[in-house]
Amino acid sequence: MANAPTADNPHPHLRLVSDLDSIDMPPLPLGRIMQGDCIEGMNALPEESVDLIFADPPYNLQLGGDLSRPDNSVVNGVTEDWDQFDTMDAYDLFSHNWLQAARRVLKPNGSIWVVGSYHNIFRVGTVLQDQQFWIQNDIIWRKSNPMPNFRGTRFCNATETLIWATKTEDAKPTFNYDAMKMMNDGVQMRNDWVLPICTGKERLKKSDGTKAHPTQKPESLLHRVILSTSNPGDVVLDPFFGTGTTGAVAKKLGRHFIGFEMEEDYILHAQKRIDKIKKGTGENIEVTASRRSAPRVPFGRVIEQGFLSPGSFLFNKTGHVSAKVRPDGSLLVGDFSGSIHQVGARVQNAPSCNGWTYWHYHSTEGLTPIDAIRDEIRATMEGKLRPAPVA
Repeated sequence: MANAPTADNPHPHLRLVSDLDSIDMPPLPLGRIMQGDCIEGMNALPEESVDLIFADPPYNLQLGGDLSRPDNSVVNGVTEDWDQFDTMDAYDLFSHNWLQAARRVLKPNGSIWVVGSYHNIFRVGTVLQDQQFWIQNDIIWRKSNPMPNFRGTRFCNATETLIWATKTEDAKPTFNYDAMKMMNDGVQMRNDWVLPICTGKERLKKSDGTKAHPTQKPESLLHRVILSTSNPGDVVLDPFFGTGTTGAVAKKLGRHFIGFEMEEDYILHAQKRIDKIKKGTGENIEVTASRRSAPRVPFGRVIEQGFLSPGSFLFNKTGHVSAKVRPDGSLLVGDFSGSIHQVGARVQNAPSCNGWTYWHYHSTEGLTPIDAIRDEIRATMEGKLRPAPVA
């Protein structure tokens, strides 16, 4: 049974990061929001234990006085203490320290994402590269409903920038390319994302109706980040947890989360929000698999497993070009032999060819790409179905 609130400890479910060594907790506090400094908190975690980090650090906005709308109502900007830094050097040192701690806990093939505005993202990007992180992409988040520039002294700030990076140049991060392509109606997803800012029912409010957090990120943004660069069961860490958008989306998508947050009020809103969410499981969190990460299948295996027989013929899509299958998985056209790719390129007078999609075999459905056979073999390799040679 959970400890009951007392006058001295009104929120017993919260734990200070400085108390980590004095409480009995698992190596990774999965599904928990840890109250305290994220640098201390990350340094208390095991090395290389996190698959994905999403960071929405203080922007150091340097606001110059109050801002009003044309109707003289006040715009609620970011005025909290956590966004205040005395100098740019102080902000750079802060960025260096938290990124150093993040680098320590990130797995060799893990990914880190940092989001920011023009106030801070270039400085954070410099620190990232100084620490030898390798930038995979920058993403321009174009807000479909940005706040206008009420003073009329600058262009409307309608974008923020996300940096996706890995620990090293040769890292092999998760990238669910085909899932992102599927989300974009079958077209390769670009690095400019048009998404709305957090509004309406998604925006968390205090009891007085004001915003619970000044810079709450929309779940749609985190959905793309988490879905594209992690897998179900992965550990997603957010060092600036705020009101828990990262945790909410991670739970929906069947990932584990770890959050660090200084402000108790934010934690209470985040915990209440996340407790309402049912964790995604099973088929509900499966996405379109990336062929690039699928097991390699030599064409010779198609012959070995009896899907096609030596002496049978393959055809192009129209059936006007044919090639004979040989026992070692090579094809023969006239006096030229080679792989399915080499022969496919030769008959088209092309520099290269994807033989899996060019060559077809006769099935009960007519001419079918041999890629369908490869899919069946891959399914057996993953234990999803038993081999069933085609006619």
